[in-house]
Amino acid sequence: MDNAWYKEWFNSSYYHLLYKNRSEKEADDFITRLLAYLKPFEGAKMLDVACGKGRHSRVLAEEGFRVTGIDLSENSIEEASKFAGPRLHFYVHDMRLPFWINYFDYVFNFFTSFGYFNTRREHDAAIRSMAQALNDKGVLVMDYLNVRQAEKKLVAAEIEERGETLFHIKRWQNDTHFFKQISIEEKGRMLPQVHTEKVAKFTLADFTGMLSFRGMQIKQVFGNYQLEPYHPEDSPRLILLAQKDR
Repeated sequence: MDNAWYKEWFNSSYYHLLYKNRSEKEADDFITRLLAYLKPFEGAKMLDVACGKGRHSRVLAEEGFRVTGIDLSENSIEEASKFAGPRLHFYVHDMRLPFWINYFDYVFNFFTSFGYFNTRREHDAAIRSMAQALNDKGVLVMDYLNVRQAEKKLVAAEIEERGETLFHIKRWQNDTHFFKQISIEEKGRMLPQVHTEKVAKFTLADFTGMLSFRGMQIKQVFGNYQLEPYHPEDSPRLILLAQKDR
């Protein structure tokens, strides 16, 4: 597991450079809508799994909730920890391993921060850990890509420019996964490292099975960050709300 693609890539400064333009406003607006729907009680305990640099965690803490963020990337947690405070804490942690069992009222997994592992057993372990972290009747929110829409909208090749750095991106898919190969050109010179992201094609049916096995029942499904209904053929996202039922 230590040689998995995500461990090296997510710790790379080039990863953060490539994805630095992710919208803070989009994150703020999504969290605002989600909280309006969930109506958490004051001081609710929340876990942000695979929190990255903590952009969602910070918004949740600003709303007055007690928030813990975990991520496998030491660099991301180091950056996120600059914003830590009495209601906001961050830890380096592997989502496949247990974390504070029966403690949280809500567990969040945002922005397709799942589906990276090599085996179904590892993904099941991550679901188990998230379910175990919830107290009785706790709620899990998972924000994943919508497979059918992603299959139709796949862009085979493009170049992303970030100052003097160019990211040459190639995408492809097979029956079970999406792939994204990233080659880096800096000041006109191609760097030797090439990173390939790999994300599993998990559908609503897949998540229903994985969650049910861990005592979680899906209560609601949304198709975008505006929390509109999910449509398998054309929704950009698959956002699941599941509740612990035992």
